[in-house]
Amino acid sequence: MLTMPIDSYGAPDVLRPVRVPVPEPAAGQVRIAAEAISVGFAQTQIRRDIFPAPVWRPKLPVVLGGDVVGVVAALGPDVTGVGVGDRVGAFLLEGAYADHVVAEAATLIPVPAELDAGAATVLAGSGPIAVGVLSEGRLAAGETVLVHAAAGGIGHLAVQLAKLAGAGLVVATASTPAKLEFARSLGADVVVDYTKPDWADEVRAATDGRGVDLVLDSVGGDVLRQGIQLLAPSGRLVFFGSAGGGREIPSVSVMDLIGLKHVTGFALNTWRRAHPDAFRDGVAELTEHLRAGRVVSAVHARLPLSDAARGHEMVEGRQHHGTVVLVPSV
Repeated sequence: MLTMPIDSYGAPDVLRPVRVPVPEPAAGQVRIAAEAISVGFAQTQIRRDIFPAPVWRPKLPVVLGGDVVGVVAALGPDVTGVGVGDRVGAFLLEGAYADHVVAEAATLIPVPAELDAGAATVLAGSGPIAVGVLSEGRLAAGETVLVHAAAGGIGHLAVQLAKLAGAGLVVATASTPAKLEFARSLGADVVVDYTKPDWADEVRAATDGRGVDLVLDSVGGDVLRQGIQLLAPSGRLVFFGSAGGGREIPSVSVMDLIGLKHVTGFALNTWRRAHPDAFRDGVAELTEHLRAGRVVSAVHARLPLSDAARGHEMVEGRQHHGTVVLVPSV
């Protein structure tokens, strides 16, 4: 089968095709014949060795991770609750860029047959992250939400989910006019170019100077610092990525929070383990939103798995709206 590993850190062209035997699942695992594989910004950072979480620094060579949708092709010993032929989604830290992937059976997400495979990849990782950051941010009806990177794989879902949850005002930031218009088309009430020096002033003006109740920040760096300043009293900021800052994570002084401001972090696997019921219910609700058309999972491009380098170029260059998907040859 085809895989696209990296054996060194560097530019997208370190992703090179390698054919290997089809893997066999171990106890508690399944093998999935992949239909679609998402390219996340985190994977471009791992490839460049600038991902901020040291625990995710892989030993090379490695096949990068991602969100996978496919059909269960084989079961390892002691697997229950899933069978050969079931259509599932899997969030993998490693091993996603391949025709066949191995995943822990207990972590699989059911994927309805009628959903497009590329669009459904969000059910494995990006979607639960969007659900989780809103949950941990304790969004209440009528509140104001600031969504950074609102045209990306997670952000474009968070905009829609915030509106469905009853947010009174959704402010979306992005880096180009096309992305801002994309965010507006998904329901954002106000759109702001966060590459402008005065972007924070525009957000503050949109709230009549009050500030925002919830900030969803996957950008980091100075955007994080300014986001804290934008919080209204009792406002919350959820930090879940460092797309703009890489390994440079700002330090936050408790004095920055003295105006009744709250900052928390978010990691999908931690949320899944700590709040399994919220995770399960959130994914089930998102699945129904997708089936009913209440949430749109936008697929910007579908590329052959062998063209993974091009996928990384798109995502790393912030050329995409929604998700970039790799399609295996099988």
